[in-house]
Amino acid sequence: MSDLEPEEAKPARKNSLRMRAEERRRLMRVRLLVAVIAVLIIVAAGIRSAFQPVGEGSPVVKVAVERGKGVGGIGEALEKSGVIRSAAAFQVYVRWHGAGSRLRAGRYSLSGRMSLARILQLLEAGPGHGDRLRVTIPEGYTLTQIAEALEETGICDATAFREFTSKPGAWTGWDVGFTLPTGTLEGYLYPDTYDFLAHTAPEEIVKEMVLNFSHRFVRPKEQEFAATGHSLHEIVTLASLIEREARIPADRPRIAGVLENRLKKGMKLEIDATVLYALGHHKDRVFYKDLEVDSPYNTYRNLGLPPGPIASPGLASLEAALHPESSDYLYYVAQPNGAHVFTRTRAEHEAAVRKIRAAHKVQKGGTP
Repeated sequence: MSDLEPEEAKPARKNSLRMRAEERRRLMRVRLLVAVIAVLIIVAAGIRSAFQPVGEGSPVVKVAVERGKGVGGIGEALEKSGVIRSAAAFQVYVRWHGAGSRLRAGRYSLSGRMSLARILQLLEAGPGHGDRLRVTIPEGYTLTQIAEALEETGICDATAFREFTSKPGAWTGWDVGFTLPTGTLEGYLYPDTYDFLAHTAPEEIVKEMVLNFSHRFVRPKEQEFAATGHSLHEIVTLASLIEREARIPADRPRIAGVLENRLKKGMKLEIDATVLYALGHHKDRVFYKDLEVDSPYNTYRNLGLPPGPIASPGLASLEAALHPESSDYLYYVAQPNGAHVFTRTRAEHEAAVRKIRAAHKVQKGGTP
């Protein structure tokens, strides 16, 4: 048999070689396109990050804006002070809004938690409009109580604040380091002392408080959530229950342990604070008729955790929710001094309740 290639096979072989070459070129183009897209994504992420609030550091710093400084000089001063991420991004933002000639010299109280929009607003208004008001939000405050504190201080209208924090989706897209709930921000506004300008928009206040929650708790404890078997939302919900139930610091981890034990056994949590939250107002004493309130937050009627937090928990209660004390306690009752008596059975619990009530009656001058 001859080793010579037939004449009719040569065109087919050339076509095959051309097809393989074209396939290699197509593959190279695809790889190049993928590389370009990846680079563009990285660049876009970097640019987007440059326009975000710093979100850390001192809540308020003094920044001097010198007369005659251009937008670039002001941006550099702000970046050096830790108020913004990028002087270049600040220049772009200011020029995009045509505000370069409207920036006023003076000393400003600014925060790395502020958005570029808020910083620009202050620099345009001038230092005379930058006096800040201080408000302290205690642990265990609800959104309603926070709103009232802000209004009393002259920072924000209470109604506008409540409407914003309970408006589903109002905070969609916020880059705060974790996924926020969609329905309400109850429990996610970190209790702390804040400095705000008078008549600050609810969105600015809420974002600063949420970023503080992320900075103080979520990011440092992120690795510990998985070990608990709970989601972040469940941890915050548990912490809010602990916050409202505990009167003394030592009881927090033990109360957390009781709640965990009851959840594991499929018992109702039966927490008075959830009933008060469902009722929508505080009472010194919860009556049997109150326990019938029809609400998913009523843990006397519903199994498991309520749909979400019932207050803003402090760091100690959040820590307790992450690290509950291991025990076989299933019940607790508060004494007049704030400390709780912990018991294992219903009979022990009822005996403890009778003993505490009798002692309290004697203290008031009654007959035990």
